Amino acid sequence: MGIEYDEPEEGEWVQPVKEGYKFCCCDCGLVHNLDFRIRHGKVQFRAYRNERSTGQIRRYKREKENNKN
Repeated sequence: MGIEYDEPEEGEWVQPVKEGYKFCCCDCGLVHNLDFRIRHGKVQFRAYRNERSTGQIRRYKREKENNKN
């Protein structure tokens, strides 16, 4: 698979990149793109669901499970 995703432990702090950071749920494979900024000394972020990456991750997970059996 071409894209690498960080796999932090539950509760671990992560230092994301400012724009286009991809967040993937390890259980269901749902991927969001996150953008961050600082406004008036406070961190803000916005999230967009990434349908294409979600499909890729879910296909990969399904194929991996099928190859186990």
